[in-house]
Amino acid sequence: MTAAAPRTPRTHAEASRESRDLVSGEVRPRETMIRFVAGPDGWVIPDLAGRLPGRGLWVAADRSSVETAARRGLFSRAARAALRADPDLADQVERLLLRRLLEGLGLARRAGELVFGFEKVLAALSGGRAAWLIEALDGAADGRRKILGAARKASPTPGLTGLWTGEELSLALGGENVIHSAFLAGRGSDRWTWDVQRLSGFRPLVPDSWIEATPPT
Repeated sequence: MTAAAPRTPRTHAEASRESRDLVSGEVRPRETMIRFVAGPDGWVIPDLAGRLPGRGLWVAADRSSVETAARRGLFSRAARAALRADPDLADQVERLLLRRLLEGLGLARRAGELVFGFEKVLAALSGGRAAWLIEALDGAADGRRKILGAARKASPTPGLTGLWTGEELSLALGGENVIHSAFLAGRGSDRWTWDVQRLSGFRPLVPDSWIEATPPT
């Protein structure tokens, strides 16, 4: 998945949710961007939730844009102040997004918006209720193949991530040996999708070997 393309706002309300990318100069929906602010020590800080005080410095949510903004001093230019950006700023954003997404799964589980376990995930797929499949990186290939086969027949077809190990998912979801999980369609999954789309600009959502092993639909 890739971030949505820039578009022209149609209403004042829509315009208030858009900002100009420091790198390209394009006005984009904020859901497709990363907000940064200047910290008290003059370092550039990622603000994924968009809640930190200070003027927002917005960059398209992809590795190349963030690296370019840091390398070319575009944060300082936009802020009209001397700011410092770590060379690994894009890596910081990736790590923060991964943590934010994992925490979001835990919240969804507690809100009843996520199920895990082979049979429960299959039921969510057959009922067309799954917005996302979250598969453990270290899960058995056979089980994953069966789940993905069911996903290809589901309508609508859910998204797929393979970003965390079974241990990481188990800790986040409060379960044991969590390998297969499904984020159910709803407002919670819509919000989670925005962050998944942003993360896709920094790293693949699934290992290449999964794509190669999955027959085309």
